[in-house]
Amino acid sequence: MKRKTLGIIGGGAAGMVAAITAARQGADVTILERNDRVGKKILITGNGKCNLGNYQLSAQQYYGSSQEWLESALDRFGTQDAIAFFQGLGLLIKEKNGYLYPAGEQAALVLDVLRFEMQALGIKVLGECKINHIEKKHDTGKIMVSDGSISYEFDAVILACGSKAAPKTGSDGSGYKLAKKLGHHIIPTVPALVQLRCREDYLKAVAGVRADGMVQIYHEGECVACERGEIQFTEYGISGIPVFQISRIANYILRESKEVRVIINLLPDYSEEGYEGLRAGRSLLQNDRTVEEFFTGMLNKKLMQLFIKMAGLKGNIPIEQADAEAINHVYELCRCWELHVTGSNPYENAQVCAGGVDTGEITSNMESKLVSGVYFAGEIMDVDGKCGGYNLQWAWCSGAIAGNAAGAISRQE
Repeated sequence: MKRKTLGIIGGGAAGMVAAITAARQGADVTILERNDRVGKKILITGNGKCNLGNYQLSAQQYYGSSQEWLESALDRFGTQDAIAFFQGLGLLIKEKNGYLYPAGEQAALVLDVLRFEMQALGIKVLGECKINHIEKKHDTGKIMVSDGSISYEFDAVILACGSKAAPKTGSDGSGYKLAKKLGHHIIPTVPALVQLRCREDYLKAVAGVRADGMVQIYHEGECVACERGEIQFTEYGISGIPVFQISRIANYILRESKEVRVIINLLPDYSEEGYEGLRAGRSLLQNDRTVEEFFTGMLNKKLMQLFIKMAGLKGNIPIEQADAEAINHVYELCRCWELHVTGSNPYENAQVCAGGVDTGEITSNMESKLVSGVYFAGEIMDVDGKCGGYNLQWAWCSGAIAGNAAGAISRQE
């Protein structure tokens, strides 16, 4: 019985899981990795702790071409499957508020157990191998790939090349070019899970401040995205998990518009009634206080000083002498602060990339509908998740499905 050969272009999270899964099915697996070693991007995930999954897994935590297609995939390899896979490699896993991490809280541990299993299975890894050409040989049915000087032929190939995010780890978008050569349509890409840049120069005054709040994106008069969490203010704009969550939506709007309107509510726990009660209660503090003293205690001091200035007030004047409309403006800024997003930080700063190969052209087994024997795994596809381990879960999921499918056809007489 002759073993069929499988080439995996890309030795990231998805590529390694695909390799292990396929090798267990009997495939003769070779990983073609553009870096000098596999798994570079894993080492920087979760601030080096590797948030490798989440108990709150659902298709609603993702964006992509087809929610139905994505849901079907996640049903086949979900959180419990990922836990079982890594525990089978010897990795102990701990949970924090639904987030999953290696018990040792080191991303290197995740990479190590994957590497050791690949070694045990005899998976070949060819480093510094930058594949730039792919085609199917119709006379033999083989898939030929080349780096410009050396060509390789396989019975099947999995494209697990990543996206454009974090190019220093090897993700430079070259996988999209390979997919295009096979006839696939690429959904336009933008940085996702990334910081947003604003045109308001005065944000320099609050750089470094962190505050709980609600961030809303408005487009053509409607709120199209809303997230709550700790917002981080920078010299150039806004950051933090809620900003990351909405960044891909902002970037897609920015492809068509010059800027995006964002509203920040720094009093998200107050209803309209509660807000009015807050104002009524603070009015009792008016006697013998300056404007700055009057507003002290509401929010971060730098934020309140900024809002006072934006309202045209001076912090050292008596509150009783302050203009009533200006005082109202300060209050309103606390729950309705408008900023204008002009862009985001580039792919170098993005955790993931939105867009990619249209999943409408990919079967439930991650195989190309256009070229049989070609499979996809990971971020190269038009699937991107929110913060919380969802993108690594997609890597494990798609890698396992692609590897199983390629491995299942890996034997021939």
